[in-house]
Parts: sequence; structure tokens; C-alpha cells
Amino acid sequence: MLQECLNYFLLTVNQNSVVECAPLRRVSQLLLIDGQQRLTTLSLFLLALGKAIEERNVEIGIDRGTIEEYYLFNLREQDELHYKLLLTKHDKETLIHLLKDRDLPANGSRRLKDNYRFFEDKLKNTDLQVVYKGIQKLMIVDISLNRDYDNPQLIFESLNSTGLDLSQADLIRNYVLMGQDPNFQNKLYETYWYPMEQRFGEEYTKRFDRFMRDYLTLKTRQIPNINNVYESFKEYVDNKKHPEVLEATVAEIDRYSKHYARIALLKEEDSEIRSLFDEINTLSVEVVFPFLLEVYEDYTQEQIEKTDVIETLRLIVSYLFRRTLCGIPTNGLNRTFAGLMLEVDKNNYLENLKFALSQRPPSQRYPSDEEFGRSFLIRDIYRFRSKKFRPRDYLLRKLENYGRKEPISVGDYTIEHVMPQTLSEEWQAELGEDWSETHETYLHTIGNLTLTGYNPELSNRSFRDKQDIPGGFRDSPLRLNESLREVGRWDETTIVNRAEMLLEKACKIWPDHGVPQEIQQEHRAGWTLSDHHHLAGEMMDVFQQLQGRILNLDTSVSERITKRYIRYSMNTTFVVIFPRAQRLRLLLNLPFSDLTDPQGMCRDLSHTDHHQLGDIEVVLSYAAELDYIMFLIQQAFQRQIASR
Repeated sequence: MLQECLNYFLLTVNQNSVVECAPLRRVSQLLLIDGQQRLTTLSLFLLALGKAIEERNVEIGIDRGTIEEYYLFNLREQDELHYKLLLTKHDKETLIHLLKDRDLPANGSRRLKDNYRFFEDKLKNTDLQVVYKGIQKLMIVDISLNRDYDNPQLIFESLNSTGLDLSQADLIRNYVLMGQDPNFQNKLYETYWYPMEQRFGEEYTKRFDRFMRDYLTLKTRQIPNINNVYESFKEYVDNKKHPEVLEATVAEIDRYSKHYARIALLKEEDSEIRSLFDEINTLSVEVVFPFLLEVYEDYTQEQIEKTDVIETLRLIVSYLFRRTLCGIPTNGLNRTFAGLMLEVDKNNYLENLKFALSQRPPSQRYPSDEEFGRSFLIRDIYRFRSKKFRPRDYLLRKLENYGRKEPISVGDYTIEHVMPQTLSEEWQAELGEDWSETHETYLHTIGNLTLTGYNPELSNRSFRDKQDIPGGFRDSPLRLNESLREVGRWDETTIVNRAEMLLEKACKIWPDHGVPQEIQQEHRAGWTLSDHHHLAGEMMDVFQQLQGRILNLDTSVSERITKRYIRYSMNTTFVVIFPRAQRLRLLLNLPFSDLTDPQGMCRDLSHTDHHQLGDIEVVLSYAAELDYIMFLIQQAFQRQIASR
């Protein structure tokens, strides 16, 4: 039975090949659409079984040579045709080394090695005759496709619509590669996709799914659900399937994946930028990644200098940590960063970004020094918890290392309460008449916390003992303990004084956005239509008619007038108007593939450098065109309604 089943697979299976007409006496080559893992597992099992039969010298009705000749190798063929099963590039080398019993590559596939070792170990003390009888019961069902009539992608999706879901990464890769000309398919995989798989390493599936969500957020200004990235990707590339356009899209995805690896996997070579990426990762606010992808793209395209990148990253770190310390919920931050760059004039990158952050609504606000200071002084830092990281450790590390050329590892120290958690009578006397209230109010605040390598020795000792014993505050090399060396007593006043001193340092580490209040007030009044000198005469009349019709779409539609354009938004922007002397230039925030434009007035900007505010450009010159222009705008508006 085994031979009957497996003889059907006397062929070379290559995930990057297609069905071809085979020369006489040569094996055919087929592309395996589904079942790679099962055939790979079976091949590893047969390889281990053959070796076990030979090593134990048992007779079970089949030997190692027969297994290899029938099921693992095409003995008369050379090169890749020598193997009945070939995998994708990263796994192929490991499988070939296993089949040929060679030393495994250092960076080879860990899963292949682990699976083979599993079978090898299990077969050592197993009745091989029973194993052989069991595998003879294996049934294999196959479906052969004709490229001219069958859609392999649809069949692949149907086969995987039940059971364990495939990763979004697998679905996206197959959607891009499947159905392409073999040479073009190999080019896409070898040039772009395989390097991406290598770039993300063992975490490829998890990381690629998250990267693709962030990439699509940047490109569409819509935020896909992490479990629906594949469907969003298909919508995005639906009109990009022409080989030249598809290759340009895949090349762009590859380029942005390099940015993502530098940001999320800390593969950035510049130590100063990498350190800031590390801080952002420590803060565990991944919703900022679409914004960072765009910043890094602008950096690589030389739109901004390295100094502006560093200041931008510092600004984002401050924004995120100030909000964390002030206990502001993260709800809505994903939409903040998805659309933040729409508000930035890249001719004045940093200043416009600072101003954009200074103008956030209350739920997205950049906490002022006053708000940050209040939380910093009274917050329970010791028990301060966040979902994904420990803010207290990050806070103490940054305070200790501020200004140090050679930062120390805070992990080598433990947190010490200067005023201990359990008070002795001596401590009660030290704190004074209101010792209980002081203890309850300030015990876990920053003013009473420090770091030490002598936590057991300090314990509940008096303040003077903590200063004077070997390893005490006077001996400590830590900067956090400098203010504890000479102070005469420890009570409410000294705790508050120390907290205020640390706050001064904290405001330098995590500064305010830096936009002066008078400028905020000036801009808060905003630009007006009179600042757009092109809006005069007939063009002003056309604009006002259009403006009224847009605002009447819904009471939630908001208008914002800036120096360069007028923007209309719901949850995100759906149309932007650039006034010109004889026309209005409109950008619609809508994928070109989703647009219905029977008159062909629109232009696709998705592959240009000018689509930051929308993928579609259309020009309005006359009032007679208003009905049709509103028909186009309503499509972008309805997309915003659906996304809500």
C-alpha cells in the first residue's frame, strides 16, 4: 500500500516551479500548491526510518536503499532534479543536507532539524515492523490543475478555509507569487520575498503580519485588523497585478520591510538612532510603527537629515512616556499615528510635527510640564504597571543614566525604599508627628525610591545607618543617591525636595513639545480662506458651493484650513482641496481600485511621491462639474463611514 501511494509522487516538487513538459526519461516538475508541510514531514520520517532500519539491521520488508530510491531521490538525475522534494530557498538547503547526511548549515531551518531529530529519537526504541505496517495505511489524495483553466489561488484558499488557519504571511506570499510566469515568480521570490523571510528570521510569520498591517496603514490610512491583513492586502494590490506594477509594489514592500527590521528588530546600524528605536520598543506602543516607517522612508529618500530623525524620535518618546506616566489611555493612538503625517508640511518637518502634536484633542494630548509634573511627583511609581513593560524600571534607568557617557546596567541593582515599607519607632520619630500620613502618601513615590546593590543590608535601618554603613548611600557610585549622601534627615520635606529635583531632570529627558504658548494661540485661531489668495472671483464661488455640499454630507464632517490646503475629515481625512489660480486640485483618500469614475477625470497617485494626503487626484475648474465631483467625493466619504 505504501508503495502504491507514494509511487504517485515520483516527481520533483518545487514550490517555485510549475508544470512543464518533461523530456523523455526525465521526471516531470510540478508546483505543489498545498500540502508542503505534510509531504516534508513524510519525507523526513522516511529518511529517519531508512537510517533506523540500516543501523538496527532489521528485516521489515523494505530497506534504506529502496526507501531512498523510490521516495527521496531520482537516482539518475542531477542537480535539483536529483531530489523528489524541493522546498523554498531557506528550507531547501537544510533538507538537502539532511538527505545527504551532511553537516547542517549553521543558519539552517531549525524546524526541519528539530522535526527530523524527533523522528530519529522516536524510532530508536520502536518496533519498526509496526511502524512500517502503520505507514502502509497512508492514503494520499491529489488534485491536478491546468494553468489555462484553473485559478490556483482560489483553490488554495478553498483548501485552507477549514482547519488550522494559515498565517496572513503565507496567504499574502502565495497571492503575490501564485499564477505568475515561472521566471517572473522566481524573480519576485529570489529578489524580494526570500530576503524578507530571512530579514525577519524565526519570527517571520508573526513579524511579517504585523509589518504588513503597519505598511497598509501607512499606504491606505486605514488600520486593518491583524487577522484580516490578507483581505486588506488583496484590496490594495487588486489593480497592481500587471507584472511591472506588481514588481514595483513588491520592491516597495521589501524596502519598507528593511525599515521595519531596523525599527522593530533593532537592526539599525546608527547607534544613536538604534538607541531611540530601542526606547520606543521598550515603551511597547507598536501603533507608532506606521508613522515611523514613513519617517524612516523620508530619511532614506533624503527628505530629512539625521538630526531631524533623532529629534523626531525623541519627540515621540517624550510624547509616549509622558502619556504613560500621566495615565492617559492609549485608545485612539493608532488613529493618531495613522494620520499624523497628513498634518506635517515636510518642507518644515520637525516644527510642523511639534505643532501637530501640540494641537491634539484632549484624549490624544501631549501632556504639558504642569500635568507631567503633577503625576511625576505623586504617582505610585513602585507599583506602576503597564500591560507590556515596567515603567518604573525604565524611569529609574533613564534618570540614573542621564548625562552619563558610559551608561550602567540598572538590572544589576534593586529598588530601595529610603523610608522603608515597615516603620520602626526610630523611623516614626524621624518622620515626625504626621508619620503615618507621610508614609502612606510618599512611600512608593519617586522621591522615596532609589537603586542599590545592598538592599538586604539596608533593609529597615534608620536613615543615618543607610547613609553610613558599607555600601550605604555615602559609598554609592549611583547618581540617584547623590542627594541622599549629605542630607541630615529624611521626612516629607526632603522627599518632596528630592522629587522636584528629579522632576527637573525628567523634563530634560522627556521634554515638552517645545511650541511656545503664543504660537499655539496664534495657530489655534488658524488660517482663514482669506489667506488663500487664489480664492477670488469665480473660483471663490465654485469653492463655496463645493464647501457647502461637503459640509452637508454629515454633521460630523470637520473642516480644517491650513496654509496650503483645506481638509475635510470624519475619523480620518477623505478629501483635501488645494486652491489654484484657475482650478481646485482635489485629493481623495480612496484606493484607486475602489473608485468608480466613468468620465475618467481622476489620476492614480499611489505610485508617485505626492500621495501623502490621498491616492486620487481630480481637478475642478467649473461650477458645471460640481455634481460629478461630489459623486467622486461621496465615494471617499462613504469609505470613511464604513470604517467607523
